Parts: sequence; C-alpha cells; structure tokens
Amino acid sequence: MHGVQAKGRTPLILRVQPIVRRVLTIAWLVWALDVLSKTLALRLLEGHSPVKLLGNLLRLNFTRNSGAAFSFISNGSTLLAAFSLCAILAIAYWTPRITSKKWAYVFGLVLGGTLGNLSDRIFRSHDGFLKGQVIDWIELPSWPIFNVADSAIVVAAVIAVVLSFRNVLPISHPRQDDEGKGPPDA
Repeated sequence: MHGVQAKGRTPLILRVQPIVRRVLTIAWLVWALDVLSKTLALRLLEGHSPVKLLGNLLRLNFTRNSGAAFSFISNGSTLLAAFSLCAILAIAYWTPRITSKKWAYVFGLVLGGTLGNLSDRIFRSHDGFLKGQVIDWIELPSWPIFNVADSAIVVAAVIAVVLSFRNVLPISHPRQDDEGKGPPDA
C-alpha cells in the first residue's frame, strides 16, 4: 500500500454499499445479542428450574435442541447446519443486488439469526463438526422454546410477508424508457 501511495496512485479501497453495510450491521447486532443471551442462559439457567417472568405467559427455560422447532428433524444438526450454510451463501449472493432498504432489514435479520444458530451447531458440539445443539431459553405457552436468533428469523419472515403484500420488491429494476412504461421484460 505504501509503495502505491509513494508513486502517487490511489490504493484500492473496498467500498461497501450502504445497503450491504446495513445488512451486515443488523446481522452482526443480532448475532452478538444471540451469543450474549445464550452465554447468560448457560450461566444462569442451565441446571435450574424454569423462571416464571409473567406467570405462565413467559418463562425462561434452558434447553438444548439438536433439531428444529416443533421437534422437526430431531437430531438433524448436520442437515440443519448444511441448510444454514446454503442460506448464508444465498444471502451473500443476493445482498449486493438488493435495492430496498426495507428488504435489507429482512436479509440482516435472517443472516444474523442463521449465524447465531449455526454458531451453536459448530461450537457447541461434543459429537463432531456441525453436530452441536442450539441453546434455546425463551418459552411461551403452546410454542416451542426459542432464542434470539429464532426470533430474528421469525420477525424477518413477518416483515417479508408485509413487504410482499405491499408490493415492495427487494430488487427494483430500471425503467425501460423515460416514459415510465415499467420494468423491462426479462
């Protein structure tokens, strides 16, 4: 870099698009909050009786989950980790292409939530790579116990549905001509 600057040339500077920065910031915040909350759950809740916060409406109940919600794919950590990796790759591919700031929230929440649960599957394993169990600790009546990462993914899904009903596209296409005849046929 110094040699480039000494010759009067501009060094290559990686510029991140504002929407990409938004996605990454949201993802990092969700991931960090998820890791922090799971660390606290391990310290304060593991091995203890559930803590009632709002009677039977909200309890803190520590559990480890090798599958997905509603006992879907029990002992499916490896399969779910592979699915998570595919989701991360898809988000990495599509994020630089999105033009909607609102969809950036969806992408960021999904990415952060996916990274949170994938981190557990990678680092909380006693049985091998990608076979870890996800830490869940928030319990509502008649609902699976969940965590911050799960919450972020569900909130992202709700936002995506609302945006879809409002016809907000993640990627807007340039007009075909100046008369505003709509997007080009593809």
